[in-house]
Amino acid sequence: MPSITARITALFRVKANKALDRAEDPREVLDYSYEQQREMLQRVRRGVADVATGRKRVELQVNQLQQSEGKLRTQAQQALAAGREDLAREALTRRTAVASQITDLEGQLVSLREQEEKLTLAAQRLQAKVDAFRTRKETIKAGYTAAEAQTRITEAVTGIGEELGDVGLAMQRAQDKTEQMQARAGALDELMASGALEDATVPAGHDDIQAELERMSAGQDVERELARMKAELPAAGPAAVEAPEPPKGPADPEATS
Repeated sequence: MPSITARITALFRVKANKALDRAEDPREVLDYSYEQQREMLQRVRRGVADVATGRKRVELQVNQLQQSEGKLRTQAQQALAAGREDLAREALTRRTAVASQITDLEGQLVSLREQEEKLTLAAQRLQAKVDAFRTRKETIKAGYTAAEAQTRITEAVTGIGEELGDVGLAMQRAQDKTEQMQARAGALDELMASGALEDATVPAGHDDIQAELERMSAGQDVERELARMKAELPAAGPAAVEAPEPPKGPADPEATS
């Protein structure tokens, strides 16, 4: 079983990797890699230039020694013509040493030329690779930028983003609450219509039967008042106006007296 320290270390690495993934921009990584390759190419080119400079110095030394060799040979001939064999021998001895130096320098010159050719070819190949990488880099960067823009637009339209997601949740909660309140209001109306739920505005002790009786009593009062007014009118003929008999019902107080 892993220890607590190992688990904490693993968790820290996971969190650090996630943080790095969020902070890392592939375009910046590609640009950095491209700059590293360019620096490497510059170092190779400086190496080619250094080898070429060394080769040029060796060539100058060879030319100088060749001129010295020719001069010593001329001096040996002049000394021999003047009867100075010893002086001619000294000039030839020096000329031999110079010729040996020329041979050594020419060997170095051949080696430097080979190195220069190899480095020049390597620089050309590296230049081609750097150019190809730059083209590929720009293509990848353009694709990443387009994908990033498309993702942001899609998130803005569909509400996948964090802010729009919160707004969508708030709207859904408001809609659910509205539907719940509408359903509750409808249920209360049905209960009141069926009589299962009393109206709080009606005084205590009243019910629908009592309300109907009161309505009938009020109607009888209106009929009696109307008959009394008709009786008080002047007589229109020999017959007296008879007041209509009010309707009888269980709620009529006179009918019960």
